[in-house]
Amino acid sequence: MDQDSLKLKVARAALDIVQPGLESGTVLGIGTGSTANMFIDLLGEVAHLFDGAVASSEASAERLKSHNIPVYDLNAVDRISVYVDGADECNEALQLIKGGGAALTREKIVAAVAKEFICIADESKWVPVLGAFPLPVEVIPMARSHVAREIVKLGGDPILREGVVTDNGNVILDVYNFSIAQPLAMEARINGIVGVVCNGLFALRPADRLLLGTADGVRDLRRPASSLDS
Repeated sequence: MDQDSLKLKVARAALDIVQPGLESGTVLGIGTGSTANMFIDLLGEVAHLFDGAVASSEASAERLKSHNIPVYDLNAVDRISVYVDGADECNEALQLIKGGGAALTREKIVAAVAKEFICIADESKWVPVLGAFPLPVEVIPMARSHVAREIVKLGGDPILREGVVTDNGNVILDVYNFSIAQPLAMEARINGIVGVVCNGLFALRPADRLLLGTADGVRDLRRPASSLDS
């Protein structure tokens, strides 16, 4: 089974979970990327059942609107019941690396507000240790060199993502050769570097539920009661 087929399976599984709770007044959080796009397209089938969505990127907002799903500014919303998004990597603690689509900051904000975060991914994203996928770090442009030097001190190899400006007007450093054994500690440490807006580690706010597409079907994984590291 190819990767797109697995992505479609988990997108459909997410809709099956979310749909029974859709009602007038329900606002969903919607992520960014190829798997999230498949979920958006399926969500269009039930657009009449709920109020609308908050999008984590301009691209996702436009896709939602193409399905006649109202898109709200997060500041105008009191509550997000469920946030559905993909991931570039995930581990057994449901900690993630996200940001391949350069929407990590808005994704992290929406995830923080949502009552439940459902991650949808295919089995190629499952890893024992985060970091094989380059860690995205969103940076204020004038701080790019400073942040890069500080990341080198942490053991990473930061490379500017050429030609990319985030929806927030910032740049992305992708950190290569950076095995992340302690995601919680590293997320906080990178965020503490002056000039960093956000980094793509979702450890302080991991997924609550992971739908992982495999050749044998969709695995439905829940976050362990204790997933903290030192």
